[in-house]
Amino acid sequence: MDGGHRGWRACVLSGAVFAVCMAGTTLPTPLYPLYQDKFGFSELTVTVVYALYAFAVIAVLLLVGNASDAVGRRPVLLCGLGLAAASAVCFLCATGLGWLYAGRLLSGLSAGLFTGAATAYVMELAPEGGAARATFVATAANMGGLGCGPLLSGVLAQYAPWPLYLPFVTHLALVAACAAVLPRLTETVRERRPLRTVRPRRPALPPRVRAVFGPAATASFVGFALFGVFTSVSPEFLAESLGVTDHAVSGLIVALAFFASTAGQLAVGRVGVRRSLPLGCAGLLVGLALLAGALRWDLLALVVLSALIGGTGQGLAFRGALSEVAAASPEHQRAAVISALFVVAYAGISVPVIGVGLLTGPIGLEGAGLVFIVCMAVLVSTAAAYLLLRPAPART
Repeated sequence: MDGGHRGWRACVLSGAVFAVCMAGTTLPTPLYPLYQDKFGFSELTVTVVYALYAFAVIAVLLLVGNASDAVGRRPVLLCGLGLAAASAVCFLCATGLGWLYAGRLLSGLSAGLFTGAATAYVMELAPEGGAARATFVATAANMGGLGCGPLLSGVLAQYAPWPLYLPFVTHLALVAACAAVLPRLTETVRERRPLRTVRPRRPALPPRVRAVFGPAATASFVGFALFGVFTSVSPEFLAESLGVTDHAVSGLIVALAFFASTAGQLAVGRVGVRRSLPLGCAGLLVGLALLAGALRWDLLALVVLSALIGGTGQGLAFRGALSEVAAASPEHQRAAVISALFVVAYAGISVPVIGVGLLTGPIGLEGAGLVFIVCMAVLVSTAAAYLLLRPAPART
């Protein structure tokens, strides 16, 4: 086997490890109605349990997001796998709400470690000249893994025994396989430093980035907020309002949003970076409108279309936002600027989702969802209008 084949084999294997970790973060999604029945908590509690994941990701990105640059990719990824396994154990042992909080918190810590380190690792293991294909592997692993989580747990919960246990046992087995594979891959950080040299990174916005950062961050916030609602409250809406109690169907609908996002990110190469951000905003706006129609008229078809079109819009907008922000950033501050964008994006899957949970009690799930949609539509429309009036300059 020549060096090129070995490089692509390592690249794909590292992508598979990435996908397994990310799948664990969305694994509980179709199971939340079952936990509600078992422990008797409200929709607000569901959104808080879900949002803990985002807060943990943000904390890791800010505090030790650059740890793999110092100590190496493999040690950080092995630590992330350990946290993913601990999260699965918490769900397996769940006898009350505290276990769910702990499981989501550990899952967020795991994803926070993987987000930067695994993306860099996949890119670095690819053979020379394979940057574009390696980007595809990293994108597919990230969003594809997020989509496979609810699909796997939904199918197992619906068609196999022990719905609250078998998905996590399966994930533990996959994590164990990844832990066996990872040490066999080459370490790509050649000059490693002690962990004590790692310092928290403060998000930074140089003056020349601010003009493009505003609409880019807004679109990212709305896209991740849409995903947050799909992965936290959509199973409950499907069950209560549409009578869809099939966990496999619920998991598939959530998975479609992530798979559509992968397709949207891959389409940026054909659409072009300059057009992908405004087109993504348009897709998000259409996705929000379809979700509003689904809430108003209780139509499953509109939920599916919202997942597909909104997910595609999110993929276009986020990759376009990331490209524009990275291109506008000075090289020595690029990592800090991108970290700031990720912090805003992950805030989108926590703050608005908790808001929906708070409003569900007084005005119901439909009313809370419509308030959320109106707020997000105003934000993304403002970003789109700004981009149309002041398009980003062409960049190489």
